[in-house]
Amino acid sequence: MFHFDHLPPLTLYVHFPWCVRKCPYCDFNSHELKGGIPEAAYVDALLSDLEDELPRVWGRKVMALFIGGGTPSLMSPETVDRLLAGVRARIALSPDAEITLEANPGTAEQQRFAEFRTAGINRLSIGVQSFNDDQLRRLGRIHGRREAIAAAEMAHRAGFDNFNLDLMFALPDQTLAQARDDVATAIALEPTHLSYYQLTLEPNTPFHHHPPALPDDESMWSIHQQGQQQLAAAGYIQYEVSAYARQGWQCRHNLNYWQFGDYLGIGAGAHGKITDPQEQRYLRRWKVRHPQEYLNANGAARLAGQSEPDEKDAAFEFMLNALRLTEGFPDSLLSEHAGLPLSVLEAPLRQAQAAGLLELHDGIIRPTLLGYNHLNTLLEMFLAESETK
Repeated sequence: MFHFDHLPPLTLYVHFPWCVRKCPYCDFNSHELKGGIPEAAYVDALLSDLEDELPRVWGRKVMALFIGGGTPSLMSPETVDRLLAGVRARIALSPDAEITLEANPGTAEQQRFAEFRTAGINRLSIGVQSFNDDQLRRLGRIHGRREAIAAAEMAHRAGFDNFNLDLMFALPDQTLAQARDDVATAIALEPTHLSYYQLTLEPNTPFHHHPPALPDDESMWSIHQQGQQQLAAAGYIQYEVSAYARQGWQCRHNLNYWQFGDYLGIGAGAHGKITDPQEQRYLRRWKVRHPQEYLNANGAARLAGQSEPDEKDAAFEFMLNALRLTEGFPDSLLSEHAGLPLSVLEAPLRQAQAAGLLELHDGIIRPTLLGYNHLNTLLEMFLAESETK
């Protein structure tokens, strides 16, 4: 049985579903622009969506807000200002709340960075992906190396002392030298945070149907190891599978997600997870995906679905997230954020320890280096437990 003594931290995710062009590797809920963006109508819908969610979080503060997409930086600064003002009028934000906006390096968007800062955005996440012009063309990106570098420089000039660069590795035909240059260029731009992740061929994407020539497994591993070494030497600490940050600059919204905190999700296709202490349960809720359907809907019609995980599913979901953290997590977190005693995981914890994939020391559960390098194998032990119902 679930038992929540207190509520986990709360963040807010806002989804913006439009892009100038859909990238061939992307499986996110993003839609190519065909005409103008209905900015005013979409903000109206977002704020109405938030109002519908408020009864589930009365009295709670939002510690971080993340505006993702899509390409949210296509919005005008005035629209972002109206959105943030509307959010603040409806729910309390912590005075030091981290407020992130995802941005692409397009020249027009760069010119808005200072205005986004004035509107209340205090963290940017810039989707660079690579600094190699040939790779960017193959990835379907609409910017080049010059625009990518200029975007980071503009972020500094606009007063952002906290910004992330997204960088991919194991790109089509990528060499060690190309990968080394990408990471070195990113480090030289001095972001506080780097998301460094492998290109994967996701189902229902053009790359999945017509796969490009990717490096072989040995080359991928060499590229990954090289990048990790470069980042560590430059003072970036890996705190999650694909996240690296200067000390103290971890992304609060994402960290809350991996630590199994609560988050509201508003916008087309947005997902949320909210604890209900009165019912001693938590719910996952998600909204309709298509932007026009979302705009046309009202109230409950925006909700595409809802699920109530049972204890075994909840235990696996918790481990699926928490085991991504390189420093592990306190064993009390399962009780505090998932409402479950550690005993529900006793069997797979013992099995993972015996296999040398997991260690428990001074109340901290942490994957070993072997476990971290074979994370899927480790997670399968907890998945098997959840399937025994």
